[in-house]
Amino acid sequence: MSTQSTPGIDDAGTIDHPSRSDGFVRGVSGVIGGPLGDHATALDRPAGREGRFWTAARIVLALACLTLALHWVQKSPCQDGGWQNNIQYTRFCYTDVLALYYAEGLNEGKVPYRDHPVEYPVLTGYFMGALGLPVHAVGADDPSVNQAQWFYNLNALVLGALAVATVAVLLSLRRRRPWDAAMFALAPALVLTATVNWDLLAIGLAAFGLLAWARQRPAVAGVLLGLAGAAKLWPLFLLGPILVLALRANRVRAALVATGTAVAAVVLVNLPAARAYPENWDRFFELNTTRPIDWGTLWYIGRYLDGKVGNDPTQLGPFEWLNANIPTLNNLSYALFAVACLGVAVLALRAPRRPRLGQLAFLVVAAFLIFSKVWSQQFVLWLLPLVVLARPKWGAFLAWQIAEVCYFVAFYGELLGAATSRPVFPEGVFVLAATLRLTTVVVLCVLVVKEILHPERDAVRATYADDPDGGVLDGAPDAPWLDRWRRPLKSEPSLEPVST
Repeated sequence: MSTQSTPGIDDAGTIDHPSRSDGFVRGVSGVIGGPLGDHATALDRPAGREGRFWTAARIVLALACLTLALHWVQKSPCQDGGWQNNIQYTRFCYTDVLALYYAEGLNEGKVPYRDHPVEYPVLTGYFMGALGLPVHAVGADDPSVNQAQWFYNLNALVLGALAVATVAVLLSLRRRRPWDAAMFALAPALVLTATVNWDLLAIGLAAFGLLAWARQRPAVAGVLLGLAGAAKLWPLFLLGPILVLALRANRVRAALVATGTAVAAVVLVNLPAARAYPENWDRFFELNTTRPIDWGTLWYIGRYLDGKVGNDPTQLGPFEWLNANIPTLNNLSYALFAVACLGVAVLALRAPRRPRLGQLAFLVVAAFLIFSKVWSQQFVLWLLPLVVLARPKWGAFLAWQIAEVCYFVAFYGELLGAATSRPVFPEGVFVLAATLRLTTVVVLCVLVVKEILHPERDAVRATYADDPDGGVLDGAPDAPWLDRWRRPLKSEPSLEPVST
């Protein structure tokens, strides 16, 4: 008998408790008396019917608010904008939000794109102007107003609301597994980087786009993913997994609707600035085309190794040569990402059971970061909601977060050393931290791939019959042509869910 639930209705099952289902949490729970007992019936009621105020979902939302409050305190030494004696590095409180209030001319009332080129996609530029220009207008009439501080706190409030909304989306997608969302809510990376830049704008929009897809509203999902892609490029990559999975499930029409509306949203948002101020609008693309290897990337690690392996100072190592030949670096980076995406597509079509959308979405975005020539400190936020959807297990997740914290500390040491011309750490320390970050992300990818090849190990499918994020894909059988084309990667019998 099938246990497939009606798509979009996920509150009929008992809530999963990590102390029972997650090996790492079960082991750690021994410190406080062991896993949740078999007689804890009050906690085993169906999701949404717990009968008490402090439900799992409300606890997770409260934890998210606490994390964001801690982040605000952590950034507080820099909020007045009066950065003296490199306080932004010694207190780990640097944020682009404050720095770019001046660099983008918002403190002078300049309108993004019209009066000043902006180094970000248009929706982020519009967002900066929508919050910055009113602050400048108030400050121009009242000199007692610290415009930078007002601007930062207004951004922190809106971005924090988007972070909480993202947690709410994760809870909605995992009504039977609300504690999964605690991985996002309690992530050390969220404490350290939530308002370093405006990435939470794209993350919030992308999360709502995935929710719309899960609720079988492909047109709305496309619009939201398109808007997210107009704020940061990466949410557009999520359309690839949707298309590949829809091809396998013979649900291509819904995927094409989502893709079409996403493209339309991106074009409509970009068109006003692109037509009226083409040079200022093109700044984002120009910067990303011409910038060299950035700190902490795979390519940066390679440059460091060039200097250790090569003995002839007159000869450029391969990575140093790439840094001097940026068009080739760009093409190689794009090619490696394209090959990775092709590999994900082949995996999706040949896996013994159709992968879940969250699994493929994580793999694609992680591949982009692994091969990109830029991996800024706050880009870790891109992967946070996706890893919750892809692999909600705490062990490897915490190892990755520890690596991110180590990188964060080493990165600020590097910034301080560059500002003072006195190295804080040996260069090898920073490279080691970057290597640990890269390695833990690769390990997470390997673990996700293993669970795709062995779906019986998938924690989400231990709770749900198929894919709670899949929308029209949830519970759908494979397309008839697939069995004629595909040879299973494993000889085990098909694990396709029974269609209902």
